[in-house]
Amino acid sequence: MSGLVLKLGPKERVLVNGAVIENGDRRARLSIVTPDANILRLRDAIHPMQANTPVKRVCYATQLVLSGDHPIEEARLPLLRRIEELSQVLNDPDSRLHLERATHAVLENQIYQCLKSLRALLPREARLLAHQVQ
Repeated sequence: MSGLVLKLGPKERVLVNGAVIENGDRRARLSIVTPDANILRLRDAIHPMQANTPVKRVCYATQLVLSGDHPIEEARLPLLRRIEELSQVLNDPDSRLHLERATHAVLENQIYQCLKSLRALLPREARLLAHQVQ
């Protein structure tokens, strides 16, 4: 995670390599300089019960790697498969770009970047699902 900068609000929590860290009463800015540190903002975390759409399920699986619940060595192939499945449905140029970035991030063990790319697809998925309901 070399070069990652976290801007935390008061009392905001973040998971760093399996440890929950809570910010104090003031805004803070932290620079993460350790390569391959696993970082997850808890405000961005998806609860297991919320993982009820294809993109959310892939985000949740990625999140489990960041939290240390699943080793990347075991999760890499399933994550790549799930990203490939998403690419079969989300095939517009912008979605493809995010999926390509997510794939590259998994291959480079940059799991935070993978999650960031996948999360960018959540609004698009929500619009597609809302359109199907109508």
